[in-house]
Amino acid sequence: MAFKTDSARKYLKEHDIKPSTIRIKVLQYLKDNKYHPTVDEIYKELIEDIPTLSKTSIYNTLELFLEKNIVNLVSIDDKESRYDIDTSAHGHFKCEICNKIYDFNINTSNLSEEDIKGFIINKRKIYYEGICKDCLKST
Repeated sequence: MAFKTDSARKYLKEHDIKPSTIRIKVLQYLKDNKYHPTVDEIYKELIEDIPTLSKTSIYNTLELFLEKNIVNLVSIDDKESRYDIDTSAHGHFKCEICNKIYDFNINTSNLSEEDIKGFIINKRKIYYEGICKDCLKST
């Protein structure tokens, strides 16, 4: 994995997370595979390296990462949850054909929130759905 174990260990400690083998491997996987994987995808990739791995361990690790704000949950539809290591403000586009999720930059300062003045905003999420350029080329 390109994201080194020492870097992962340090990153977790900086976020008040006790490094364990599973946490390090999940973090490395997310850092090296920024395509917004599901728990199943993470499990399938890591089970060979960690034969005792369970999906529950991955869920628990991701819940901890969510609590510590080092991942975001991406739920474009009710069918699946994906995890995004990029916690900066950005939008997501999901292709209706290949189901890939792409990141795109947004400028949140240009968004008008006048209609919800006085509300408390905890999160901003921008999602688009359609057909990606790769799928458009092949149709």
